[in-house]
Amino acid sequence: MTAAAARTYLDVTEESGRRFFTRENKGSVVMLNMLRFRATADYSATPELAPAAAISGEKAYRIYMAHTLPYLEKSGGKVIFYGQGGDFLIGPCEERWDAVMLVQQSSAAAFLAFASDRGYLSGMGHRVAALEDSRLLPLIPEPG
Repeated sequence: MTAAAARTYLDVTEESGRRFFTRENKGSVVMLNMLRFRATADYSATPELAPAAAISGEKAYRIYMAHTLPYLEKSGGKVIFYGQGGDFLIGPCEERWDAVMLVQQSSAAAFLAFASDRGYLSGMGHRVAALEDSRLLPLIPEPG
C-alpha cells in the first residue's frame, strides 16, 4: 500500500470547501457518502459523548445520524438512500466501504447552513468516533 493509499479522509479541507462553494451550481445537490467504520468507536477526542460501554463504529454512526436528522430536515435536506456497502464490482479490490448514503440538499447554501449549525456540530464527535475513513462527493444534477 502506498503512502497516498494509506491516507484517510474525515474532514473537509479549506481547498475542497472553496472548490465546492465556488462551483457553478444554482440548484440542488446530492452528497454521496462512502463510510468505513471502526471496529470499536474511538471517543478519545470527545470523551464527554462516549457511552458507558464500548460500542462499534457502526453503532456510533447510528447515534450520530439520530442526532443529525432533525438538523438535516430543518435545513430542508433529506436522506434519500442509506445502504450496506461491500466489495466493488468495478473498482479497487483492496477498498471496502461499509455503508453508502445519499443526502439531498436544496442548495449549497442550505448545505452550509446545515453543516455550520451549532446544534448539529455538538454531535460531530459521534461521527469522528465512528469512522475509520470516508468520502464525500457532491453530485450536481444535469440541467434539463
